[in-house]
Amino acid sequence: MEQARTVGELRRAGYQVASVREEMRRNLLTKLAAGERILSGIVGYDDSVIPEIENAILAGHHIVFLGERGQGKSRIMRGLLALLDASVPAIAGCEINDDPFAPICRACRQRLSAEGDAVPIAWLGRERRYGEKLATPDVSMADLIGEIDPIKVAEGRYLADEETIHYGLVPRTHRGIFAINELPDLTEKVQVGLFNVMEERDVQIKGYKIRLPLDVVIIATANPEDYTSRGRIVTPLKDRFDAQIRTHYPVRIEDEIAIMEQEVPTLPRVGRDIRVPGFIKEVLAQLTMEARESNEINQASGVSVRITINNYESVIANAEKRAVRCGEREIVPRLTDLHAILSSTAGKIELEYAGEEKKASDLIDRLTNRAVLKVFDRVIPVDSLQRVVEYFEGGGGVEVSDRMPAADYLEGIRGIPGLREAIMTLGPFESPALMAAASELILEGLHVHRRLNKERAGGRTVYKS
Repeated sequence: MEQARTVGELRRAGYQVASVREEMRRNLLTKLAAGERILSGIVGYDDSVIPEIENAILAGHHIVFLGERGQGKSRIMRGLLALLDASVPAIAGCEINDDPFAPICRACRQRLSAEGDAVPIAWLGRERRYGEKLATPDVSMADLIGEIDPIKVAEGRYLADEETIHYGLVPRTHRGIFAINELPDLTEKVQVGLFNVMEERDVQIKGYKIRLPLDVVIIATANPEDYTSRGRIVTPLKDRFDAQIRTHYPVRIEDEIAIMEQEVPTLPRVGRDIRVPGFIKEVLAQLTMEARESNEINQASGVSVRITINNYESVIANAEKRAVRCGEREIVPRLTDLHAILSSTAGKIELEYAGEEKKASDLIDRLTNRAVLKVFDRVIPVDSLQRVVEYFEGGGGVEVSDRMPAADYLEGIRGIPGLREAIMTLGPFESPALMAAASELILEGLHVHRRLNKERAGGRTVYKS
């Protein structure tokens, strides 16, 4: 059916304007009835956060999401945009997306009174009905609510006249969702302006009270430390957020890996294929989880999922350099590539006690060793490698390096009894690059179990008894 172009056509079509809360409720119920997910790309929240979001939407609540960095709070806010209708009608040319049947701004009321059903309408997509602001201390009332426009005053309008207002972001999101990232960073004065909008539905600009019944759902994010300890959100504003939903980091390693795979961008690598063994992904995910449990890291600041994502990118990048230098078609990360994660990890963790940079690198090494140990124990029993251990006890040794071609690995491990069989238990590793990666896991696993010694020198690693 062709969309209406005037208020009259819209009225004759029988269109019913719904509030934002009603609209989101209706669309959520439709998705629930159809068994659809309400938020795409959100992993690990099916049994915790998402049910709370559903309840809040059905109840028509303003929502604040509490959580440390890297828990998907911003993505959730933006994802709620999908609960709005694909398009809604508004009076054409209105700055605040006025309802064609019940406008709240004076200019639209006067226009409707003068022109009646001939007033043209515009259809607004979802994106036009979503506003977002990163809160910083310099954000002003003018930015969010509005300001008196001196030019309009100079044209002869009274200061108390609402037509003198230059509307801020919140009024311009009328009949939509307004999101605030890092809410505690707003000054108290601005916060007061917000809670008036949220409940009293009036705005005060330059001392003039103007009734402006906005239809806006407010969504915000905050770090729990800011929210509770620093007390930077004024109490009346806390009270006006009807639902407080706590986010969290992935509980299961499978969820951490799923997020990592989902977020890593696909870059063109002409002529080469990327093949990342499952145990490499597990080690990276496990490392992040170990960091979240470490008492050497300030857990109040959080250990972001971005660490896992960036570390994944770093090991692939290091493996790509090796493939290019060695003329190999496959890009396959190995454990020796893990030295590349120092730069993508150190800047994202805050040590509990400030110290030298060397302390951070030592901590990352320890976390890596713990991760390798746990992953190794999940994929292969250490006692099944006794023949490999006996080879080294007899005086054997193996040298590995992140620059060594995969073919050289096969030469080095050919004479180690039981190693090839152990590699095959890890998966169908038919290519030299995959076998090289698997052999490093076994050797490093034996080392962290203290069955082998390891010496590093000049970028090379030697395993021996």
